[in-house]
Amino acid sequence: MKITASVTISLATIIFRHVAEGFAYIDPSNGSIPGGNKKTEKIENELQQSAVLPPDCDPQLLKEHAQFAYELADAARLEILPYWRQSRHTLGQEIKVEKDRSVFQSASPVTLADRAAERAMRELITERYPQHGVYGEEYGVIREDADWVWVLDPIDGTRSFITGKPLFGTLIACLYKGTPVIGVIDQCILNERWLGLAGEVSTLNGEPIQTDGVVTLNEAEMYSTTPDMFQHGDELNKFDAMRHAVRTPHYGADCYAYALVASGFGADIVVEADLGLYDYCALVPVLQGAGGSISDWNGVELTLQNHEISKGRVLACANAKLHEQALEILSKPGLESSDSLDDPSLTLLEDDIASSTFIPSAQRLTPWVGGIIVGDILEQILHHGS
Repeated sequence: MKITASVTISLATIIFRHVAEGFAYIDPSNGSIPGGNKKTEKIENELQQSAVLPPDCDPQLLKEHAQFAYELADAARLEILPYWRQSRHTLGQEIKVEKDRSVFQSASPVTLADRAAERAMRELITERYPQHGVYGEEYGVIREDADWVWVLDPIDGTRSFITGKPLFGTLIACLYKGTPVIGVIDQCILNERWLGLAGEVSTLNGEPIQTDGVVTLNEAEMYSTTPDMFQHGDELNKFDAMRHAVRTPHYGADCYAYALVASGFGADIVVEADLGLYDYCALVPVLQGAGGSISDWNGVELTLQNHEISKGRVLACANAKLHEQALEILSKPGLESSDSLDDPSLTLLEDDIASSTFIPSAQRLTPWVGGIIVGDILEQILHHGS
C-alpha cells in the first residue's frame, strides 16, 4: 500500500500523542492482567460478579489468551491508524450487500482498514494458536467447533470511521466452548482499551471499572446505533416502546455505547437488533465484569450456540433491576414482523405496554399514523401548555 505524506504525518501525530499521554500497551511481566491493585480488590468485593469462569477452563490459560488479545488489538491499531480521516479513495470504500437484513445492515460500508486489520489479527492467531477457530466479519469462519474460537470485528462502526467520528472500535472476543470469556473493546483514536475477563473485574486502560446506572427506566439514558436496525413490526414496535419508556434515547455510538455503560459514564441501557456474532461477543465479558447485565431480548445468554435463537437482538443494562424492567417490554409478545405499521389502527403493544408503570401516560398507546407517532405530538402539546 502506498502511504502519502499526509497519512504518515497523521499517523506520527497520533503515535506521538499516545506516547506523550503515557499509554502503556499491556505486557504484564508477572502473567497477570493489569488492574490487580487495592482499587480492584475493593470493586471485586462490591460487585456481584455475573461473568463466571467455566469450571473446566484453565485460569492461567485464560490469562495467557487475554495477553494475546492485547497483541491482536495492537496489531489492528497499526493497520487502522494510517487510514484515519483519509479520503474515500485512500480508504477504498466499498458497499457490502446482505439479504434478509434490516435497512441499516442490508448495505454496509467496508474499507481497506477493516480488511487489513482483520488479516493482521488472523495471521497472528494462525501462527500462535493454529488449532483455534476464527470467526471474523470480513473473512468468515474456520474451525467454529474448536474449544477456543476468536471472534473479530476489526472496525465496529465503519460508518463512524469513514466520516471521521471516533466512536468506532475494534472488537476481539475469545470464546471457550461457545461462551465469551475474554472481550476487548479498543478505541485507537481516543486511546481507550477495555478488557473483560471471566471471573475478573473489567478494566479501562488497566484501571478497574464499574457500572453506575439508575434503577428505573424513566430515569435511564438509552443508546441504539440507529432506529433503522429494527425490522418493521414487532422489533420496531418494542424499540419504540423502549424509546418512550426511558428518559432520553441516543443514537450512533455502536460498540462505544456498551463501553460507556460498563464504565459508569452516564449511559444506562443499550438496545439493538440484527447484530452479528462479531458485533456483541466481546461486549459480554466487559459488561458482566463491570457489574452490568447483558442478554438477548428474552434474557437468553449470548453465546455461539444461541446466536440463531437470539437473532442478534441484544439488551445491555447497567444493573439487574434495569435489565429486568427492560425485559418486561422486550420479551412480551406483540405485533408480528409481517404486520404493517402503515395501518393506523395498529398500536404499539397496546394490551401490555399501556399498563406499564415505566411509560409516561402521554406516551402510552401511540399508534403510527403516516410515520408520525401521536404520543410525541401529545407530549409536546402538554409540555408547552404546562
